[in-house]
Amino acid sequence: MALWVLGGLVVLVVVTGVLAGRDDGTYAGRPVVVRGGGRGGRWSGADRLRGAAVVAGLVAGGSYLLGLAAVGLAVLDAADGGTDSAPYRPCRTEGWLERSARGIEIVDYSVRYLPLAFRCETSDGGRYDSGEVPGWVNPVAVGGALLAAGCRGAAVFAASGPGAGES
Repeated sequence: MALWVLGGLVVLVVVTGVLAGRDDGTYAGRPVVVRGGGRGGRWSGADRLRGAAVVAGLVAGGSYLLGLAAVGLAVLDAADGGTDSAPYRPCRTEGWLERSARGIEIVDYSVRYLPLAFRCETSDGGRYDSGEVPGWVNPVAVGGALLAAGCRGAAVFAASGPGAGES
């Protein structure tokens, strides 16, 4: 399951990069348009926005993949049977011994992909985040995706707006 999600994310990042960098003449079989050939070799505003969209998309995809790897490693660690496997090692957060002394045991775990999280479930019906996914991963992934979409939209607007053909 995790490999399918990982593969889908890689495809999503590649497609986002292609769409963010899309412009007339950049596909295979067409001549490549040399950018920066305007006044003094400067890049247009639309070109800069496209570049920012690609970078933001790669940052978002990279942070999500890093978080996905953290979740995958936590699942591998939790699924590893044998000595010292109960309770699940990723669920042994601060305070788990105190909860266990009160009769609240760790009974299962669950994984969320949006937002990324590895959650431990307790015998009293509660659940808590194990902290396996770094706290910055989800905000950076969402922020980068929103920034990429905004930059791409602004690049389309800048390329088709008034003065688009002027350099």
